[in-house]
This record gives sequence, structure tokens and C-alpha cells, in this order.
Amino acid sequence: MENLTLPETFRPLLWSYDFSRIDPLRHKKTIVVQALNYGTLAHWRWLVESYGRDGIRDTLAHVPASEIKPRSLRLASLLLSVDRLNDAPRGTH
Repeated sequence: MENLTLPETFRPLLWSYDFSRIDPLRHKKTIVVQALNYGTLAHWRWLVESYGRDGIRDTLAHVPASEIKPRSLRLASLLLSVDRLNDAPRGTH
């Protein structure tokens, strides 16, 4: 996983980021969230091949539930055995 290269097909999913500066290891959370929410099955396959199911589940364990679309979470639960995410942090006011 050390020489992991993000495919060009991810560029549209990361439209608000400088794609040339995205590092697949350092920006794993962003890549996983964007691919789950906006990607195709091909993007999901790349995630599994590159990070592994456990790696994706570990990443999602640190993502607030509000960052993943409900439809994507349902699919992730079926394909990746992701049951639930963290609850969104609550303010103190």
C-alpha cells in the first residue's frame, strides 16, 4: 500500500480538492467518504482493493454519521459489513 496511486477516475469525486496534492494514505478519510457518497461500484472496488474491508471499516469508525449519505450507509452495510457510524458530535449550547 506504500506506493498507492489514486486513479484519475477519482478526480470528479474530489472536485473541491487539489487533486494533484491528494495523497491516498494521508487523505484516506476524505477519499473513502467521497467515494462512498458519490462514487460508482468501480470506485468502491478500488477502495476495497487498496485499503481492504477492515481498513475502510476502521476509517468509517472515525467518521461522523452525518458525513455519509443514508443510501450509501445502507449499501456499505451490505457490501462492507458496516453496521453504523459515530453519532455526530453535539454542541454544548
